[in-house]
Amino acid sequence: MSKNIKIQSYDGREIQVSLYGENNREDAPNIVFVHGFKGFKDWGFFPYAAQYFADKGFFVVTFNFSLNGIGDNPLEFTEIEDFAKNTISREVKELELVIDNLKKGTFGKRTGKTGIIGHSRGGGVSLLYAGQESAKVDAITTWASVSSFMRYSERQINEWKEKGLLEVKNARTGQIMKMNYSYVEDILVNGSDKLNVLKAVEKITNPLLVIHGEQDLAVSVGEGKEIVAANSNKKVTAHYLSATGHTFDIVHPFETSTEKFNKVLELTLNHFENNLNNIGEK
Repeated sequence: MSKNIKIQSYDGREIQVSLYGENNREDAPNIVFVHGFKGFKDWGFFPYAAQYFADKGFFVVTFNFSLNGIGDNPLEFTEIEDFAKNTISREVKELELVIDNLKKGTFGKRTGKTGIIGHSRGGGVSLLYAGQESAKVDAITTWASVSSFMRYSERQINEWKEKGLLEVKNARTGQIMKMNYSYVEDILVNGSDKLNVLKAVEKITNPLLVIHGEQDLAVSVGEGKEIVAANSNKKVTAHYLSATGHTFDIVHPFETSTEKFNKVLELTLNHFENNLNNIGEK
């Protein structure tokens, strides 16, 4: 079971949050899930995975970025104009805000160590956050993470600038999702430094687990390997899973777990049990 609350972003917009494992010990380790592009906290595997870790003794936080396009309907995109305004820099700041709220007791007094799980673009955002000196995180896991946010050709960018927006079709719903030019402008301005995923990975000193499907058609397994190679501290473990793709055979709406996703959960659990301490201690 989860508890739903809302907190405010730095500009007053709402961040929807779900909490799992509230009855677990105050000093239980924390896990924060970070969704990706066209993702949301109630998509597919997120509620199932959050409850899985809560049942294992963790306190779990899932949330929607304030401009991810989700409004009162938790399962469908209804705020298309908000979606258009989102940027990577904003998402990094909002992840920091969520973790700061966790640490200061907004979600109830929690004193345990904290891990992050980021999927797809959310993996890149998680790595950017974890590479900051001020990051309040003790272990990181990425699922099918991007290694770069620059995923557009020069021609696309020029057309984007001329029109002021890029239209992207949501294959699941058929909706046309718009992205303002400010999204890619943020990457063009900050991509070599503040939004450079691999540069952030170089700075990460806490344990990092990288999981990627070898048949991922949305984010190549090569990007996962780039993340691994970039970690100069060598506190990184990688698992490349055969015969599975970007969501490890999970669909939305969620139907059931899969053999591959069960493996993802098992690997992630082992990583956090080994690096966030005291699960199972009295």
